[in-house]
Parts: sequence; C-alpha cells; structure tokens
Amino acid sequence: MQAWNDFIKKQEGFLGKDIAEKWLHSLKIVHFDSGNLYLEAKDSFQVLWFEEHIRPLLKTQLLNNNFRPIKVHLTVAEALTISPKLLKKEKGGNHPSIHFHKDKIDPAMTLENFIPGDANKIVFRFFSELTGNTEGAKLSLAAFNPIYLWGGSGSGKTHLLMALAQEFSKRGLNALYARAETFTEHVVSAIRGSVMGTFRKAYRNADVLLVDDVHLFARKDATQEEFFHTFNTLHTSGRQIILSSKCAPTLLEEIEPRLVSRFEWGINLHFEKLGVQDLMQVLKKRCEGFNFPLSTSVSQFLVETFSSSKSLQKALEALILRCHLAGDVKHKRNSLSLDVESAKKMLADLVAEEIKVALTPDKIINSVSALYGVRCEDLLGKAQNLECSFPRQVAMYLCRQELKLPFQKIGQIFSRDHSTVMTSIKQIEKKIESSDKELLYSLSEIKSIL
Repeated sequence: MQAWNDFIKKQEGFLGKDIAEKWLHSLKIVHFDSGNLYLEAKDSFQVLWFEEHIRPLLKTQLLNNNFRPIKVHLTVAEALTISPKLLKKEKGGNHPSIHFHKDKIDPAMTLENFIPGDANKIVFRFFSELTGNTEGAKLSLAAFNPIYLWGGSGSGKTHLLMALAQEFSKRGLNALYARAETFTEHVVSAIRGSVMGTFRKAYRNADVLLVDDVHLFARKDATQEEFFHTFNTLHTSGRQIILSSKCAPTLLEEIEPRLVSRFEWGINLHFEKLGVQDLMQVLKKRCEGFNFPLSTSVSQFLVETFSSSKSLQKALEALILRCHLAGDVKHKRNSLSLDVESAKKMLADLVAEEIKVALTPDKIINSVSALYGVRCEDLLGKAQNLECSFPRQVAMYLCRQELKLPFQKIGQIFSRDHSTVMTSIKQIEKKIESSDKELLYSLSEIKSIL
C-alpha cells in the first residue's frame, strides 16, 4: 500500500532507519482498501510499541487519496499453542512449546463482500440463515451436519468459509478454519513431536470446524485416519462441520470409503462458477473497496480475460500496484483515465498466463474424444450411433457446466439446434443424479485432464 510505505519513509527521518526497520517494516500487510489497513505484528511487544509511538500519528499522517485518515487494524500472528505444561504431562519431560499455526483469515472475506451470483443465491441464503445473518433465520447449527460445499476453483468457496468462520466467531463460538494442507501439516508435526493428544484437543474443542479443499486429503493415510476420528468426535457431540472440495463426495479419489460416506451424511451443496455478469459485480465491489474505479471498457476486458474470481482479484491487485509504481498521477487519482491498451500492457504477463490455462470448448472436445476413443470430427459430425452420441452429450454438458455457454452457442459449436442441446444436457444431468458410476468416473477423469 503506497500510503503506508510513504508513512514509514517519513518515520525513518524521525526514528532512524534501524528502529523503523525493526518495528515498522516488519509489520505484515494482510489486506488493505481505501479506508482500512490490516497489519499483523510478530508479537505483543510490537503491538504495544506501535500503540504508544505510532497510533497517535495516524489520524494526521496516514491519509488516502481523498485525504481521509486510513484506519489501521493491528493483530498478532495467531497460533494454536501447546503449552510446555501440557507437553510435560503428555511426554513426561520438559520440552519447548509447539505452535500449530492457524491459517490466517482475510478480514475482507465477509458475507457482506460476497457476491454469490444468480446460480448460487439459494446456497448463499442457506449459509446466511445458518449464521443468523438473515431476517427471520430459522436454521440452527448441526441441523445439517456435515455441510459439504463443492465447486470448481475460483467459485468462491474459500471466501465463503472464511466469512462463515468470522460470523460464527462474532456469535462467541470457537470457529476453527483450516486448509486441508494445514491439517495435514499439524498431523505430521504432532506425530513427530509425540503430542497427538494435545493436537486432538486443539481441533476437537472447536464449536465449528471449517476445512477447505478436503480433496487434498487424497493418498494421505495418517491425515485421513486423524480426520475420521476428529469428524466422529465433533459429529457425535453435535458440533458443526463445514467442508469444501473441488468435487462431489462420489467423485473423490483415493479417499477412504468410510470418510466419503460421512461427507454424505448431511447436506451436499454445489457452488457454480460465476458467469460474466456476476464477475462484473465482483470486480465493481473490489474496485469500490480499493477506491479504484474503472471504465466499463477496462472492466469488460478484465472480466473477459480472467475467467474466475480468483484470477480476476489477482489481476486487479496487480493493476493497482503497477499503476502506483508507474508513478502516473492520473492513475492514482482517477483510474477511470486508464484505457484498455494500457491495462493490457501492464498485465501482459498475467494475460499470457491466463491464456495458457484457460478452458475452451476445443479443450473440452479434445479431452472427451481422447477418453472415449472417438475422433473430434465424429463428435462434431452427424453420426448418431451411441459410440459418438453419448460422448457428444458429455461434451455439451461440460461446455454448459464449466464454461457457462448459452445453449445456442453450444448448438453452433456442435451444429445442433438449442433444443437438442438442452435435451442432451438434461440426459447427462439425470444420469449424474442417479449416481451413474461409469459417467461419474468419466467426468472425473476428463476434469483432471482439463
């Protein structure tokens, strides 16, 4: 954040470079927008020093482009700490404390800032009622347990889980958010340190456990074993478990069947990828938060180029930073003056990266053809035999599901009218609803290729 960097430079003149380096430069920027700056200190001593020496200066010296004070929120790095006393009890000796570091929750990831898109409004309302964030909310915790949320990368699952963790914490609940990788790291650390009992206390004392990307438990036997027992403990005592994954439970690979069956106990909710209009709303909201308004043409360029909310957020942050680094006063004070060509030049590396990984109808058709052993020409041709017609229906379904293409556009690609496309997609959806194992396996294979 440029205003914060300028503020630190100014303090260097008063405090000296060594002091500024020790107490100010070492503060980690967690998140920022036009009116707020979220910082993380290493320890409580740094917080006390900041409150005494720096806080009084902020109102007059840390200002945004509109010359309004920027509010600074300062927290200490969170850790799930296992005390020496507990270790002594468990291991029978004196040992230094072990820290199971929590995953940081982005304070900007709130329900208020979340844009679910038209396709996900019902799911979003469900979660809003669960947290008591909706008038007349009647849902209670553990009424649906577990809650399993699944959807593709960039659909907003992480944002939603972080927002839920913050909402539950406001209600005075011990809400623990963890990425699947973090849970695995904690299991490994606890095994190596012979402190499994204290590790279990850290997770099994949660009122609400939210675990992100559980599909990453694949091939991790010790992790799956620990999570199985953690799940059972929490579920039996009526405490809420909320999970997210890239796919439905039936499509999880190399996860123990007993764990998969538990993921299906409660309610499974599908979160669809955001469409173009939804992404436009996301971009507008983000720009408002950064006080960085963009012209309609630049906004359209960003949304058409960066197809997920995650890549869009990355592109916007890069654009803001590069505008500042370019030293263009117009861009700092009035980003509406930024044109498409300038934006393209500034984001050339990210655009190239996005093109490499972007999903297209051709990629879908090629992947389906390869899996079913038919030629692309036959898939796009007039052949009506089952060997070609069924893979064609699968390809149409994926074009609709993954790319959100209109029925008419899909019809143009496959040389069919839109009613034929709609019928084909409905047939695939019916097979999915009936848990057709062969189809589910094929879809999983195709998506892994894509």
